[in-house]
Amino acid sequence: MPLKNIIILTCCQLISATGAIIMVTLGGIIGSKLATDPTLATLPVSIMVLCVAATTIPATVLMKRIGRRRGFSLASISAAIGAVIAGIALHQQSFGMFMLAGAVFGINMAFTQQYRYAAAESVDPEYSPRAISYVLLGAIGGAIVGPELVKYGQYAVPEVQYLGTLAAMVVLYIVQSILFVSLDPLRGEGPQVSGESKRPIRSIARQPVFIVAVMGGATAYGVMTFLMTATPLSMHVHDGFALDDTAQVIRSHVLAMYIPSLFAGHLIQRFGVVRMMAIGVVGLVIACMIGLLGQSYMHYWYALVMLGIGWNFLYVGSTTMVTLTYAIEERFGAQAVNEFSVFGTSAAASLLAGTIIHLYGWHTLVLVPIPLLGITIAGLFFVRNQPLVASRQPNTA
Repeated sequence: MPLKNIIILTCCQLISATGAIIMVTLGGIIGSKLATDPTLATLPVSIMVLCVAATTIPATVLMKRIGRRRGFSLASISAAIGAVIAGIALHQQSFGMFMLAGAVFGINMAFTQQYRYAAAESVDPEYSPRAISYVLLGAIGGAIVGPELVKYGQYAVPEVQYLGTLAAMVVLYIVQSILFVSLDPLRGEGPQVSGESKRPIRSIARQPVFIVAVMGGATAYGVMTFLMTATPLSMHVHDGFALDDTAQVIRSHVLAMYIPSLFAGHLIQRFGVVRMMAIGVVGLVIACMIGLLGQSYMHYWYALVMLGIGWNFLYVGSTTMVTLTYAIEERFGAQAVNEFSVFGTSAAASLLAGTIIHLYGWHTLVLVPIPLLGITIAGLFFVRNQPLVASRQPNTA
């Protein structure tokens, strides 16, 4: 399996995860200080996620025209610009500017989410599950670096809290932009491959396996975003836990999201994509159940750790399942539909999180995802014998 692209993408995943963790950890906290209405505290994070959803299709179109290498590099610059705007917002105590920063940062995240496709296209198809999971491992470094930058950068500039953290983000994203220039061409790039789909996108999107794969990704990211966005507000603002405690829970959550990537690809190849996605759904249900049991530090910790593990198996599995439903020349259209669906759901979840946690509290919030998880497990049961996935299931005979 070629390693150069995987190593570059893993390093860039580390940087992107660092930035995302910082924005999620600080977004609601800074928003609660700058907003006049407490129900709007998570609006900057929600706008960021909305921009991810809104930019997924333009991002795919841009990369189809100029290639993933240039597209990723330009996106890194947009993230650096977003961090600069966030710093200005803090200096001027402007909630509007902070929302703008979230929007610009969200543009980059639309590209970030496609690192996994670049990983799959860097290797032969049979190695795609491993490549996807290996690249996601980069976020483990982000889980370590992000909270440290929050902790040690918040007072680096005494006059403006968190400005030092944002300045470090600018430097990291400039480095990331340079790294992307070194990517080798991916599978499917080059004049010998037609850029036109053999099938119209609606034909691809009507496949039951594609529908369930998209549902799995949307459920994984929607539930994860919903609970993770609300956690800093619930812990730090409502329950009075220290910022360090909140950051540690988020760090543990992100580690739990990505450490399973050490073996997720191997498990998918060994036990099959449907089974591993189903295990992911069960993990998300367990996270919600733990959340119902209490609001101590350890309740938050266990719930967020299970949330991360469930997300990994369901998300890596759904990405693998999506790649089974299209030919290489059809990839951009199919990926655009998937990304828009996944991050549209994530955006809605982020928007709802702040309002529900403020109006109804943590216990109501952790009950909301249960119906969606039930629908997802039913969909997986329905497609378990479909030819596209049955051919990739382990031989148990």
